Amino acid sequence: MCTSMETVAIFDSPGKGRGLKATKEFWAGDVIFSEPSLAAVVFDSLTEHICHSCFRRQGKLQRCGQCKFAHYCDRTCQRAGWAEHKQECSAIKAYGKVPNENIRLVARIMWRLDKEGSVVSDMQLTTLDELEDHIADMQEDELKEFKVDIHNFLDYWPRNSKQHTVDVISHIFGVINCNGFTVSDQRGLQAVGVGLFPNLCLVNHDCWPNCTVILNHGNQSDVNTMFHSQRRIELRALGKITEGEELTVAYVDYLNLSEERRRLLKTQYYFDCTCEHCKNHIKDDLKMAGREEDGVKPSEEQVKEATDYCFEMLEKTEKARLNGDYHELVKICRQCIEKTEPILADTHIYLLRMWSTLSEVQAYLQYFDDAAEYARKMVEGYMKLYNPNNAALGMAAMRAGVTHWQAGKIEVGHGMICKAYAILMVTHGPTHPITKDLEAMRMQTEMELRMFKQNEYVYHSMREAALKNKPMTMMHEPKSMEEGIKNLFHRRK
Repeated sequence: MCTSMETVAIFDSPGKGRGLKATKEFWAGDVIFSEPSLAAVVFDSLTEHICHSCFRRQGKLQRCGQCKFAHYCDRTCQRAGWAEHKQECSAIKAYGKVPNENIRLVARIMWRLDKEGSVVSDMQLTTLDELEDHIADMQEDELKEFKVDIHNFLDYWPRNSKQHTVDVISHIFGVINCNGFTVSDQRGLQAVGVGLFPNLCLVNHDCWPNCTVILNHGNQSDVNTMFHSQRRIELRALGKITEGEELTVAYVDYLNLSEERRRLLKTQYYFDCTCEHCKNHIKDDLKMAGREEDGVKPSEEQVKEATDYCFEMLEKTEKARLNGDYHELVKICRQCIEKTEPILADTHIYLLRMWSTLSEVQAYLQYFDDAAEYARKMVEGYMKLYNPNNAALGMAAMRAGVTHWQAGKIEVGHGMICKAYAILMVTHGPTHPITKDLEAMRMQTEMELRMFKQNEYVYHSMREAALKNKPMTMMHEPKSMEEGIKNLFHRRK
């Protein structure tokens, strides 16, 4: 594990401003650096369900007796979080209400900087002053919200804390607006908060990056929270990186068309992407392709019609999901797939989203055969589009593996889980909770597969008994499409 920053150097990246480059060679799965957050907060919507210190999701949390707002696993987590919460605690009491997550994060950052100075550790490569705030690039409606936040911040900021100019406060709001990083729960399956990691802010974007960034809460499995380690991000190499090469991560999901990625990057991060994949529209044709059978292709008109229809139906699925009407959701997906599957290629991104939605909902409703079929199609499409070591591909393969296992399709299930494990070893590393979960699944499915090959009948009867006893749990309520296709950095909607 790299704890010093000697493996990277700041340099001027042509057309991008400051960036980071490697000062030595890296291979797939190497941790280039890890970095604890300067400050982090739980999302407004989850403040009662997530520990404010270790960011674990827990059934029962203890509330801070003073402000009644912060929630913790236990006394140890509360003590560990006290340095970050101390001033916040009295500020919330004095203010009489809880400000939003952006205001809470800016306040935590400022209290820390006031106490420790602009560089809080010798591993920090940049001060917050040196980071871009892009306030000048904001649209009118964005600026309006921004000013409301600053106005509320000034009301919230205690009189007995060090006072700052509006310019200084605005700059930090601007920095988190385009550099706040989404913090996930301990298993990395759900976004639960937002934090600021200064060194990570220096890593520029590429749609086909050579690194991935993952949140690793370290050892959070220990029963005694005293031995929990700090939440931190890890920048990990996706493949071979040569000395002197720029380090890049993807700020938006590659499964968007290049035009859409460029639009997202411009509106959310205020720059024009000039990467190879955008410039040359690489794989855009595959993402909107028609299905070719025996050399026969559908007409452009047919493909366009099916594409538009699919897009319309995706909006309808979103509505049904929000209403929690999962049977209606299944009906919409089926109708759309029936109509468009004969026309659209298995790499068409709207069809892939349909398959993904349907497999997730059917798994949730426990129709595992159906769920497995669509999950497999989704993974096969993803494999033609994503970098072979993309974390989203790894997670999709894991989901497909579990769904096949639940459907009793042990051979494909085991194969998918092995594939997922190989990818997550690179993107998440061997100590990440989700990789450990996967390793346990891999061992279980391997054992079952051996049993299955020896005697199918015995295998099936034992499996029935095991399922009644303890199913492999991966089921959670289907998420919105937006959440499923998560952007790397937290953006306020």
